Amino acid sequence: MRKSSRRCEQRETRKGFPRYFTERRSSNPAVMTARILIIEDEALVAMELRFVLEDLGYEVVGSAADARTARNLAKQAAVDLALVDIHLSDGPTGVDLGRDLAQEDGVTVVYMTANPGMVRNGVAGTIGVLSKPSDERAVERTVAYALGRRQGVPVEYAPPELQLFA
Repeated sequence: MRKSSRRCEQRETRKGFPRYFTERRSSNPAVMTARILIIEDEALVAMELRFVLEDLGYEVVGSAADARTARNLAKQAAVDLALVDIHLSDGPTGVDLGRDLAQEDGVTVVYMTANPGMVRNGVAGTIGVLSKPSDERAVERTVAYALGRRQGVPVEYAPPELQLFA
């Protein structure tokens, strides 16, 4: 993900990784209460995605690198939205995992993958796919769109970066 064009500052996290953050926080109450699960096996991608989402005011309930961990986290926390990679550390389990989270647990699911062709026909119960790499603005628009749909807010159009499933 690219660093935002907003005024950013670099800080160190507890583990010494650089963290880019913005001073802007959302005042939208729906944003402040949205709970998001990141399902991504690449640690640096998951960490950057967490920082972006937290900077936008969302609560990240956890990150999982495999389907088993993701299912456990989803059962422990009331998850509103899951951002799911297709290829996880236990193989290409993300498609089935996303379908299960959506259909069995009522979680809104958006796939984030470098292989969007693997879900080109859509996955029942899920919203769509965001191709990686994505910048912060694409993530922000996609998450806002997905949460708006979850809450039944009428949306005129989807973000151009998000490929919707029929």
